[in-house]
Amino acid sequence: MQSQNTFSLLFWVNASRAKNNTVSVYARITVNGKRANISLKRKVILSEWDSVKGKARGNKQESRLLNRYLDLVKNRIYEAHDQLLKEEVFVCSQSIKARFLGEDNEEYSLLTLIDYHNTQMSESLTYGTLKNYFTTQRYIKLFLTQKRKTQDIYLSRLTYRFLVDFERFLRSYVPTDHQKQMENNTVMKHIQRLRKMVTLAYKMEWIDKDPFIKFKPKYIKNEREFLREEDLQKIINRDFEFERLTLVKDLFLFSCYTGLSYIDVMNLNHNHIAIGIDGGRWIVTNRQKTHNKVKIPLLPMAKELIQKYDGHIKTKNTNTLFPNISNQKLNAYLKEIADLCGINKNLTFHIARHTFATTITLSNGVPIETVSKLLGHTKITTTQIYAKVIETKVSQDMMELSLKMENNKKENINKNDAIG
Repeated sequence: MQSQNTFSLLFWVNASRAKNNTVSVYARITVNGKRANISLKRKVILSEWDSVKGKARGNKQESRLLNRYLDLVKNRIYEAHDQLLKEEVFVCSQSIKARFLGEDNEEYSLLTLIDYHNTQMSESLTYGTLKNYFTTQRYIKLFLTQKRKTQDIYLSRLTYRFLVDFERFLRSYVPTDHQKQMENNTVMKHIQRLRKMVTLAYKMEWIDKDPFIKFKPKYIKNEREFLREEDLQKIINRDFEFERLTLVKDLFLFSCYTGLSYIDVMNLNHNHIAIGIDGGRWIVTNRQKTHNKVKIPLLPMAKELIQKYDGHIKTKNTNTLFPNISNQKLNAYLKEIADLCGINKNLTFHIARHTFATTITLSNGVPIETVSKLLGHTKITTTQIYAKVIETKVSQDMMELSLKMENNKKENINKNDAIG
């Protein structure tokens, strides 16, 4: 505990700097003989200032207004002194001055937090993830200007009501570039990003309480789209007249037989091909999204596709296994492929990864633990999402169980007959 401090407050004027017989008024805080002056941004006629009482003389309106303001300042300075004593921090004239001026407890705003997060995380987050945060930032700005009629808000003003109102805004917002409103899980993704940034502010002690404590996200579990064997074979067997469609078909199939995402396929080069523990060729790489290492033995289809593009003119410039194409173009061409192949699905490149997890591996009896490792999942619960949607595998397993039980029943009957 700190020793007892001597604390005093004095209001004074600087007579040596009088202009037109008018002087500025100051507050002087003294603690243990150390002074700190505060300019009160007020002026008084020198002859009307009582230096003994530290206030203006007379009953004129100007004097009464100044004295009323000095009383207010006095109360606030004494309050600042009491706060510091209760907090058991070091009390001096400068610390009291800083508390009075609000300089010892800087208020951070929501947009300041977002800018800080995006700057600090620019190296650890992938470009795609960071781009999503920029989108969330844009919606927060729209919400503030359109619904709160302000450019920014202090973090201390974030409340449960703010979160509920922001969620409602996202659900009702219609983007100008298209007429489709956000689906539930898209809204929750924006809320989730805001939550991560607010949690960062809480850990850094920029806010005293977390407004998300009572907020419960409302995700809707959607089944993962994937291609069944018959649809996959339609793409494999279809030859395309245009080179662009052939390339997209091959990239999609490569993902179907390796489970790699778009960006991981685009980044592959010959250095990622290694000899595995079985003596065969494996892909050894780190997933860009999670940075988790994956080791994938190459299935025959994947080997054929790598060989097909070995030495391709478009891979020489990029030094990659496959020619590069933007994700936007690739998905646009996949929709064209789906139409030509008679596949009634919204075909995207990510469906290839789901197809690897379901049709290629789990449906063919590959243990879920192995599939999880091949996909680079950190939790097996993530992989179990795929296992839930394989109806054919469930049917097959139940038929095998039924046959097994039937055979056991027959064996028991035969045993009883033999005994009898």
